Amino acid sequence: MNSTKDRKPKGSFKLFPRGARKATTESGALGRKPSRGIYLLPNAFTTAALFCGFYAIVMAMNQKFEQSGLAIFVAMVLDSLDGRVARMTNTQSEFGAQYDSLSDMVSFGVAPALIAYEWALKGMGKLGWLAAFVYCSGAALRLARFNANIGVVDKRYFQGLPSPAAAALVAGFILLMDDLGVPGVDVRWYAWGVALFAGLTMVTNVPFYSFKDVNLKRSVPFIAPFLIVLVYVAVVSDPPKVLFSLFVLYALSGYAVLLWRWRKGRPISIVQLSSEEGDVKK
Repeated sequence: MNSTKDRKPKGSFKLFPRGARKATTESGALGRKPSRGIYLLPNAFTTAALFCGFYAIVMAMNQKFEQSGLAIFVAMVLDSLDGRVARMTNTQSEFGAQYDSLSDMVSFGVAPALIAYEWALKGMGKLGWLAAFVYCSGAALRLARFNANIGVVDKRYFQGLPSPAAAALVAGFILLMDDLGVPGVDVRWYAWGVALFAGLTMVTNVPFYSFKDVNLKRSVPFIAPFLIVLVYVAVVSDPPKVLFSLFVLYALSGYAVLLWRWRKGRPISIVQLSSEEGDVKK
Protein backbone atom coordinates (compact mmCIF):
# COMPACT_ATOMS: atom_id res chain seq x y z
CA MET A 1 0.00 0.00 0.00
CA ASN A 2 1.13 3.48 -0.74
CA SER A 3 1.86 5.71 2.16
CA THR A 4 -0.18 8.82 2.80
CA LYS A 5 2.76 10.96 1.76
CA ASP A 6 2.60 9.55 -1.78
CA ARG A 7 -1.05 10.43 -2.20
CA LYS A 8 -1.84 13.59 -4.09
CA PRO A 9 -3.91 16.09 -2.15
CA LYS A 10 -7.46 16.78 -3.19
CA GLY A 11 -7.81 19.57 -5.73
CA SER A 12 -4.49 18.80 -7.37
CA PHE A 13 -6.17 17.70 -10.59
CA LYS A 14 -5.17 19.96 -13.47
CA LEU A 15 -7.42 20.44 -16.42
CA PHE A 16 -4.48 21.23 -18.68
CA PRO A 17 -1.02 19.64 -18.68
CA ARG A 18 2.01 21.64 -17.70
CA GLY A 19 2.73 24.45 -20.17
CA ALA A 20 -0.62 24.12 -21.94
CA ARG A 21 -2.17 27.13 -20.20
CA LYS A 22 0.51 29.44 -21.48
CA ALA A 23 0.15 28.14 -25.01
CA THR A 24 -3.63 28.49 -24.85
CA THR A 25 -3.39 32.05 -23.57
CA GLU A 26 -0.97 33.11 -26.26
CA SER A 27 -2.58 31.49 -29.28
CA GLY A 28 -6.13 30.58 -28.27
CA ALA A 29 -5.51 26.94 -29.33
CA LEU A 30 -3.80 24.20 -27.34
CA GLY A 31 -0.15 23.86 -28.32
CA ARG A 32 -0.55 26.02 -31.42
CA LYS A 33 1.68 29.02 -31.78
CA PRO A 34 0.14 32.17 -33.28
CA SER A 35 1.14 32.96 -36.80
CA ARG A 36 3.55 35.87 -36.97
CA GLY A 37 3.65 36.06 -40.74
CA ILE A 38 2.39 38.90 -42.91
CA TYR A 39 0.20 37.75 -45.77
CA LEU A 40 -0.10 39.82 -48.90
CA LEU A 41 -3.64 39.16 -50.13
CA PRO A 42 -5.83 40.12 -47.13
CA ASN A 43 -3.54 42.98 -46.15
CA ALA A 44 -3.77 44.34 -49.70
CA PHE A 45 -7.54 44.76 -49.20
CA THR A 46 -6.90 46.42 -45.82
CA THR A 47 -4.40 48.80 -47.40
CA ALA A 48 -6.90 49.66 -50.13
CA ALA A 49 -9.53 50.45 -47.47
CA LEU A 50 -6.98 52.62 -45.65
CA PHE A 51 -6.22 54.44 -48.90
CA CYS A 52 -9.93 55.14 -49.41
CA GLY A 53 -10.14 56.68 -45.95
CA PHE A 54 -7.11 58.87 -46.61
CA TYR A 55 -8.47 59.79 -50.05
CA ALA A 56 -11.78 60.81 -48.46
CA ILE A 57 -9.96 63.21 -46.13
CA VAL A 58 -7.95 64.74 -48.98
CA MET A 59 -11.09 65.21 -51.11
CA ALA A 60 -12.87 66.87 -48.17
CA MET A 61 -9.98 69.31 -47.80
CA ASN A 62 -10.45 70.12 -51.50
CA GLN A 63 -14.20 70.64 -50.95
CA LYS A 64 -15.09 67.62 -53.09
CA PHE A 65 -17.54 66.01 -50.71
CA GLU A 66 -19.21 63.67 -53.19
CA GLN A 67 -15.91 61.89 -53.80
CA SER A 68 -15.32 61.81 -50.04
CA GLY A 69 -18.63 60.12 -49.35
CA LEU A 70 -18.16 57.59 -52.12
CA ALA A 71 -14.68 56.74 -50.87
CA ILE A 72 -16.13 55.88 -47.44
CA PHE A 73 -18.58 53.43 -49.02
CA VAL A 74 -15.81 51.85 -51.11
CA ALA A 75 -13.76 51.47 -47.92
CA MET A 76 -16.75 49.66 -46.38
CA VAL A 77 -16.82 47.14 -49.21
CA LEU A 78 -13.07 46.54 -49.00
CA ASP A 79 -13.22 46.21 -45.22
CA SER A 80 -15.88 43.52 -45.53
CA LEU A 81 -13.68 41.58 -47.95
CA ASP A 82 -10.32 41.44 -46.18
CA GLY A 83 -11.50 39.23 -43.33
CA ARG A 84 -13.41 36.91 -45.65
CA VAL A 85 -10.40 36.60 -47.96
CA ALA A 86 -8.16 35.79 -44.98
CA ARG A 87 -10.52 33.04 -43.81
CA MET A 88 -11.00 31.60 -47.30
CA THR A 89 -7.25 31.44 -47.95
CA ASN A 90 -6.35 30.49 -44.35
CA THR A 91 -4.08 33.54 -44.03
CA GLN A 92 -5.29 34.96 -40.72
CA SER A 93 -2.66 36.60 -38.56
CA GLU A 94 -2.43 38.80 -35.50
CA PHE A 95 -0.74 41.45 -37.64
CA GLY A 96 -3.70 41.45 -40.03
CA ALA A 97 -6.19 41.86 -37.18
CA GLN A 98 -4.33 44.82 -35.69
CA TYR A 99 -3.73 46.39 -39.09
CA ASP A 100 -7.43 46.08 -39.89
CA SER A 101 -8.36 47.92 -36.66
CA LEU A 102 -5.96 50.77 -37.43
CA SER A 103 -7.32 51.01 -40.97
CA ASP A 104 -10.88 51.11 -39.63
CA MET A 105 -9.95 53.93 -37.28
CA VAL A 106 -8.79 56.05 -40.20
CA SER A 107 -11.52 55.12 -42.68
CA PHE A 108 -14.50 54.99 -40.30
CA GLY A 109 -13.34 57.16 -37.41
CA VAL A 110 -11.12 60.05 -38.46
CA ALA A 111 -12.30 60.43 -42.06
CA PRO A 112 -16.07 60.79 -41.44
CA ALA A 113 -15.44 63.20 -38.55
CA LEU A 114 -13.21 65.46 -40.65
CA ILE A 115 -15.53 65.26 -43.67
CA ALA A 116 -18.54 66.27 -41.57
CA TYR A 117 -16.54 69.09 -40.01
CA GLU A 118 -15.34 70.48 -43.34
CA TRP A 119 -18.79 70.10 -44.92
CA ALA A 120 -21.11 71.58 -42.28
CA LEU A 121 -19.70 71.78 -38.75
CA LYS A 122 -16.86 74.16 -39.48
CA GLY A 123 -18.99 77.29 -39.09
CA MET A 124 -20.46 76.25 -35.74
CA GLY A 125 -17.40 77.09 -33.70
CA LYS A 126 -16.76 74.98 -30.62
CA LEU A 127 -19.99 72.99 -30.98
CA GLY A 128 -18.94 71.88 -34.45
CA TRP A 129 -15.53 70.47 -33.70
CA LEU A 130 -16.73 68.97 -30.41
CA ALA A 131 -19.41 66.97 -32.26
CA ALA A 132 -16.75 65.79 -34.71
CA PHE A 133 -14.52 64.79 -31.80
CA VAL A 134 -17.35 62.89 -30.10
CA TYR A 135 -17.79 60.88 -33.28
CA CYS A 136 -14.04 60.24 -33.67
CA SER A 137 -13.55 59.22 -30.03
CA GLY A 138 -16.68 57.07 -30.20
CA ALA A 139 -15.20 55.15 -33.12
CA ALA A 140 -11.90 54.66 -31.27
CA LEU A 141 -13.64 53.39 -28.14
CA ARG A 142 -15.93 51.17 -30.22
CA LEU A 143 -13.01 49.50 -31.99
CA ALA A 144 -11.05 49.05 -28.75
CA ARG A 145 -14.05 47.49 -27.00
CA PHE A 146 -14.70 45.21 -29.96
CA ASN A 147 -11.13 43.87 -29.80
CA ALA A 148 -11.31 43.44 -26.02
CA ASN A 149 -14.73 41.75 -25.92
CA ILE A 150 -14.45 39.63 -29.06
CA GLY A 151 -14.49 36.41 -27.03
CA VAL A 152 -17.38 37.22 -24.68
CA VAL A 153 -19.97 38.98 -26.85
CA ASP A 154 -22.85 37.13 -28.48
CA LYS A 155 -21.72 36.61 -32.08
CA ARG A 156 -25.22 37.27 -33.39
CA TYR A 157 -25.05 40.93 -32.33
CA PHE A 158 -22.67 43.85 -32.32
CA GLN A 159 -22.24 45.72 -29.05
CA GLY A 160 -23.08 49.23 -30.18
CA LEU A 161 -23.35 50.56 -33.71
CA PRO A 162 -20.50 49.20 -35.88
CA SER A 163 -18.07 51.88 -37.00
CA PRO A 164 -18.58 51.17 -40.75
CA ALA A 165 -22.35 51.63 -40.33
CA ALA A 166 -21.79 54.84 -38.36
CA ALA A 167 -19.47 56.12 -41.10
CA ALA A 168 -22.08 55.20 -43.74
CA LEU A 169 -24.68 57.15 -41.77
CA VAL A 170 -22.55 60.32 -41.83
CA ALA A 171 -21.30 59.87 -45.41
CA GLY A 172 -24.78 58.89 -46.63
CA PHE A 173 -26.30 62.07 -45.22
CA ILE A 174 -23.64 64.16 -46.97
CA LEU A 175 -24.20 62.35 -50.28
CA LEU A 176 -27.97 62.76 -49.95
CA MET A 177 -27.76 66.51 -49.33
CA ASP A 178 -25.23 66.90 -52.13
CA ASP A 179 -27.56 65.01 -54.48
CA LEU A 180 -30.45 67.32 -53.50
CA GLY A 181 -28.28 70.38 -53.99
CA VAL A 182 -28.46 71.44 -50.34
CA PRO A 183 -25.25 73.02 -49.02
CA GLY A 184 -23.91 71.90 -45.68
CA VAL A 185 -24.30 75.30 -44.09
CA ASP A 186 -28.08 75.06 -44.49
CA VAL A 187 -28.33 71.74 -42.65
CA ARG A 188 -25.51 72.16 -40.17
CA TRP A 189 -27.68 71.34 -37.17
CA TYR A 190 -28.94 68.17 -38.84
CA ALA A 191 -25.33 67.17 -39.60
CA TRP A 192 -24.44 67.97 -35.98
CA GLY A 193 -27.23 65.68 -34.78
CA VAL A 194 -26.24 62.85 -37.13
CA ALA A 195 -22.59 63.00 -36.06
CA LEU A 196 -23.52 63.11 -32.38
CA PHE A 197 -26.05 60.29 -32.71
CA ALA A 198 -23.61 58.05 -34.60
CA GLY A 199 -20.76 58.74 -32.18
CA LEU A 200 -22.78 58.08 -29.04
CA THR A 201 -24.56 55.02 -30.45
CA MET A 202 -21.20 53.38 -31.15
CA VAL A 203 -20.34 53.33 -27.43
CA THR A 204 -23.73 52.17 -26.14
CA ASN A 205 -24.62 48.58 -25.32
CA VAL A 206 -27.45 48.59 -27.87
CA PRO A 207 -27.41 45.25 -29.76
CA PHE A 208 -27.21 45.44 -33.56
CA TYR A 209 -27.72 42.30 -35.61
CA SER A 210 -24.38 41.18 -37.06
CA PHE A 211 -25.60 38.74 -39.77
CA LYS A 212 -22.75 36.43 -38.71
CA ASP A 213 -25.08 33.51 -38.14
CA VAL A 214 -26.21 33.55 -41.78
CA ASN A 215 -24.95 30.34 -43.38
CA LEU A 216 -24.12 31.06 -47.02
CA LYS A 217 -23.54 27.36 -47.70
CA ARG A 218 -27.11 26.44 -46.77
CA SER A 219 -29.83 26.26 -49.43
CA VAL A 220 -32.34 29.11 -49.48
CA PRO A 221 -35.82 29.52 -50.94
CA PHE A 222 -36.08 30.54 -54.58
CA ILE A 223 -37.45 33.95 -53.57
CA ALA A 224 -34.18 34.91 -51.78
CA PRO A 225 -32.08 35.56 -54.94
CA PHE A 226 -34.97 37.56 -56.38
CA LEU A 227 -35.09 39.74 -53.25
CA ILE A 228 -31.35 40.36 -53.58
CA VAL A 229 -31.91 41.47 -57.18
CA LEU A 230 -34.60 43.88 -56.00
CA VAL A 231 -32.20 45.37 -53.45
CA TYR A 232 -29.55 45.86 -56.15
CA VAL A 233 -32.09 47.53 -58.43
CA ALA A 234 -33.27 49.83 -55.63
CA VAL A 235 -29.72 50.89 -54.76
CA VAL A 236 -28.73 51.52 -58.38
CA SER A 237 -31.92 53.49 -59.08
CA ASP A 238 -31.06 56.19 -56.54
CA PRO A 239 -27.93 55.40 -54.48
CA PRO A 240 -27.89 58.45 -52.16
CA LYS A 241 -31.51 58.10 -51.01
CA VAL A 242 -31.57 54.31 -50.81
CA LEU A 243 -28.21 53.88 -49.06
CA PHE A 244 -28.93 56.57 -46.49
CA SER A 245 -32.40 55.12 -45.83
CA LEU A 246 -30.98 51.61 -45.37
CA PHE A 247 -28.40 52.73 -42.84
CA VAL A 248 -30.90 54.89 -40.97
CA LEU A 249 -33.11 51.81 -40.63
CA TYR A 250 -30.13 49.77 -39.44
CA ALA A 251 -29.12 52.46 -36.92
CA LEU A 252 -32.66 52.42 -35.51
CA SER A 253 -32.96 48.63 -35.61
CA GLY A 254 -30.66 48.26 -32.62
CA TYR A 255 -33.03 50.23 -30.42
CA ALA A 256 -35.91 48.12 -31.73
CA VAL A 257 -34.01 44.94 -30.79
CA LEU A 258 -33.24 46.44 -27.37
CA LEU A 259 -36.92 47.17 -26.80
CA TRP A 260 -37.90 43.71 -28.01
CA ARG A 261 -35.44 41.98 -25.66
CA TRP A 262 -36.71 44.10 -22.78
CA ARG A 263 -40.35 43.31 -23.55
CA LYS A 264 -39.56 39.58 -23.76
CA GLY A 265 -37.73 39.66 -20.44
CA ARG A 266 -34.41 38.74 -22.02
CA PRO A 267 -31.08 40.17 -20.80
CA ILE A 268 -30.35 43.61 -22.20
CA SER A 269 -26.61 42.92 -22.26
CA ILE A 270 -25.35 40.79 -25.15
CA VAL A 271 -22.25 39.64 -23.29
CA GLN A 272 -22.42 35.86 -23.46
CA LEU A 273 -23.52 33.94 -20.41
CA SER A 274 -23.17 30.21 -19.94
CA SER A 275 -26.87 29.72 -20.73
CA GLU A 276 -26.55 31.57 -24.03
CA GLU A 277 -23.49 29.79 -25.41
CA GLY A 278 -25.48 26.73 -26.43
CA ASP A 279 -27.93 28.83 -28.41
CA VAL A 280 -25.14 30.51 -30.33
CA LYS A 281 -23.56 27.19 -31.35
CA LYS A 282 -26.79 25.74 -32.73
